Amino acid sequence: MRLTVLGGGGFRVPLVHRALLDDAQDPDSTGRRTELVLHDTDPGRLAAISAVLAEQADRRPGPAPAVRTTTDLDEALAGTDFVFSAIRVGGLAGRVRDEQLPLAEGLLGQETVGAGGVLYGLRTVPVATHIAERVAALAPQAWVINFTNPAGMVTEAMSRVLGDRVIGICDSPVGLCRRAARAVGADPDRADYDYVGLNHLGWLRRIVVDGTDRMPALLDDAAALESFEEGKLFGAEWLRALGALPNEYLHYYYHHREALGAIREADATRGEFLARQQEGFYAKLAGGAGTGGAFQAWDATRREREETYMAESREASGGWQRDSCDLDGGGYDRVALALMRAIARNERTTLILNVRNRHAVPGIDADAVVEVPCLVDAGGARPLATGPVAPDQLGLMLQLKAVERSTIEAAADNSPRAALRALALHPLVDSVHAARRVLEAAAHR
Repeated sequence: MRLTVLGGGGFRVPLVHRALLDDAQDPDSTGRRTELVLHDTDPGRLAAISAVLAEQADRRPGPAPAVRTTTDLDEALAGTDFVFSAIRVGGLAGRVRDEQLPLAEGLLGQETVGAGGVLYGLRTVPVATHIAERVAALAPQAWVINFTNPAGMVTEAMSRVLGDRVIGICDSPVGLCRRAARAVGADPDRADYDYVGLNHLGWLRRIVVDGTDRMPALLDDAAALESFEEGKLFGAEWLRALGALPNEYLHYYYHHREALGAIREADATRGEFLARQQEGFYAKLAGGAGTGGAFQAWDATRREREETYMAESREASGGWQRDSCDLDGGGYDRVALALMRAIARNERTTLILNVRNRHAVPGIDADAVVEVPCLVDAGGARPLATGPVAPDQLGLMLQLKAVERSTIEAAADNSPRAALRALALHPLVDSVHAARRVLEAAAHR
């Protein structure tokens, strides 16, 4: 089996490699027969990550996937079985601009939420669509697993070329579900989860253990509820009022004033922090750490990255440190591996994924990409019916879907009108004039 990673020089690629190494310990695993092809436009980043992967493989017993690198997209895609798309169009410098331009107008500066997410989508959708077209031409039987942000929007744009053969993944829902299950004393792998939403905009509504929904008991237990990240972010009072557990990114909606204030008061935006951190990491490997110590340099950088994840939101909700079980990294890599195993081996499983709705979520049209539990086997991922969605949840989903589709239209047709509509319709953008100024500033960068 051949797996191609687009964005192969990216910082989180070793997590995918780690998952493949773990899978290779299974005697029936495809991992021992996997060829891993890394594609990136930056040969220096490819070299650095290749050094990390080599050292990581040496630290673990057993077989490891063969690794090949290339800067040629068509070479990377030709004949592949799976494509893992984790690109960042414009690099971290683009992310910094996406954060700073809205902040200058008093708007949220965040990578995927609000004006920043729209700017990122405008820049990314044309590239993602081109990739989808090359996959269709060079590897029409391949499955594309998309982690490129904004993941739901990008997956929907790619689905217009690839149909159901593109599936979006995110680590936020699986992290929420596992933390909530542990909070009720359940094995996360033995629970079933009722989750509904769009990417970075979803709600966990039920946790079913041995046929019993444990959500009501969790909501009644303030200590258990506030023992994990989402409970600390939102607080027991608000979660009880909602009757559900929101995805962590809804903190930017439900606690918008506090989140924006914390970001504006921070010494640097998240993008600026990561840009400095990763510049130092890649420079260190280019300076000779690749001859030994590449893995240690990567792992230390990764841990710092995990420790500071959503630091401003945690500060705005009282200030607290992440639990040690949430610092191991990964999540999306394990989802990607489970998805590939289910398709390649016809191992039926249920995963929360970004797929076309069909008729799973009432009130959302069939072609809209939603984030819901899906039944996965050799035929791909089929969304499971969610039942009625609360009016407040559905209303927010519909408004954000309009934003996503206006962004796709603007990127595909180079339409200033659609771009303005996308930005101004976002519920976290409170002025059409501010939206216009953000777009004008972005056009001159």
